[in-house]
Amino acid sequence: MLKGIAVSPGVAVARAYCVDSVLARREPQYLNAAAVSEEVARFDNACQAAGREMDAIIARVSQQLGDEQAAIFRAHRVLLRDPALVGKVKSAILQRKVDARTALHEVLDEYAGLFEKIKDEYLKERMADIRDVVTRIIAHLVLDETPQIMAGDEPVILVAPEILPSQAVLLEKFKVAGIITEAGGSTGHAAILARSLGIPSVSGLRGILKQVVTGDLLAVDGRIGLVHIKPDKETETAYRKLQHEYGTLRNRLVENRDHEAISQDGTKLELLANVSGPTDAEMAVRTGATGVGLYRTEYLFLTHPTVPNEEEQYAAYKAVIAAAPNHTVTIRTLDLGGDKLVPYFGHEREANPFMGWRSIRITSSYPEFFQTQLRAILRAGVHGKIELLFPMISTLEEVLALRRMVRDTTSQLKRDSIPHVENVPLGIMLEVPAAALCIGSLLREVDFVSIGSNDLIQYVMAADRDNPKVAHLCDPFSPPILRLLNHVIRACDRHKKPVTLCGEMAGRPNCFLPLFGMGLRRFSMSPAFVPTIKELARC
Repeated sequence: MLKGIAVSPGVAVARAYCVDSVLARREPQYLNAAAVSEEVARFDNACQAAGREMDAIIARVSQQLGDEQAAIFRAHRVLLRDPALVGKVKSAILQRKVDARTALHEVLDEYAGLFEKIKDEYLKERMADIRDVVTRIIAHLVLDETPQIMAGDEPVILVAPEILPSQAVLLEKFKVAGIITEAGGSTGHAAILARSLGIPSVSGLRGILKQVVTGDLLAVDGRIGLVHIKPDKETETAYRKLQHEYGTLRNRLVENRDHEAISQDGTKLELLANVSGPTDAEMAVRTGATGVGLYRTEYLFLTHPTVPNEEEQYAAYKAVIAAAPNHTVTIRTLDLGGDKLVPYFGHEREANPFMGWRSIRITSSYPEFFQTQLRAILRAGVHGKIELLFPMISTLEEVLALRRMVRDTTSQLKRDSIPHVENVPLGIMLEVPAAALCIGSLLREVDFVSIGSNDLIQYVMAADRDNPKVAHLCDPFSPPILRLLNHVIRACDRHKKPVTLCGEMAGRPNCFLPLFGMGLRRFSMSPAFVPTIKELARC
């Protein structure tokens, strides 16, 4: 039995399916003479596929972000044709009869050794470019090798170093009973998606891939973070019973879908859903949410092979609005940076990425790129009722600049005679303590507030919520957190501005009563949690 971080509640018993990370080491695969030429051809095909992928990225990044941002991909494209790099890989395959992945790892090690001796920091950082190119080639090789275990009828428990956004979308297509990861915390990509899909999940199990192989039976308890590897018959039976009981309870709670969220004293609540795409929005309808309180648009960018253009964004936002409860959606503009990285913003290292160049600070640096998203959102708004939410706001000046940008974008759409929605309510994501302390001045310039408790808590406590050594400090019941939340909720009430809490606190039953007592009436959470909070509110 192993103890990890409880990420998504629920119980699952199923066979393991181990997902190696793209750069994960494995035993060298030796080939017979007949297979060598076929492996060289496989390597060439992977390089060509990576090249086509890069060409598409270069074209899209140049168009939306400019030639300077596309330069890094042009450098990667040149590396793909580098005779030294390609020649070393092919020589290893031909002479030592190893598979292409092994050859690429060996070449990567050789280059890493050479670059380690270089004193110039700029040149040393070019090793990241080589690693990116090798990773891209290996990714195409892995696609060619991966067995279709997940495509069967039997549910599986994914075991992985971590689940990346690009991998996470696959969870919607296969029968995944549970997720176990070595890295990641309760607010990472995998955690958010697992909760939205109601999949039991446990993270923080270092070395799990050395203890589990595909096909091992696992029992996962996402309520308390326990994992049993190859449980005995008694344990298996007990967990299968728990799995059945948990499923029955969840189905019973979903039956309250059409009931109003109203407390015993007659106080009405609004229970909304946090979503990352149409599938989440559809689940929000099934679980009884009354709208989407937070649509995370960055997942479209994180899972897109290049950069989504205006038409692709418009189609994606329209699909979410169409699928959402009552077609009501609060759309958050791009929240990239920190742990949500895309390659076209470069590899510049930051000592404190969560407190650095991220979120609204990135998009404000690329006004044309940001305006493309605003145009797509305003166009999609004609298909329902939308609100526009800006993340990571720190100052009043940021809010004023964003309001001007929305006005300019609206005027541009009007000049072009493109259908769009006007007078969209504008809100701020309250995550930065500075904004919370100056909430009064900000409320004069915005129509609503959404509290992002995940970041707010870690910023107030100066503790990384995903660092197991200090994560205990990120306690939502800490007096400074409760005082700050109370301050914000009361300020919004005085100014008669709606306030919603859309961090993970919103879906935690033990947090509901304190928040309700402070006067909070709008909660936005993973769709799977809506029935539980509604039942609690009605008790």
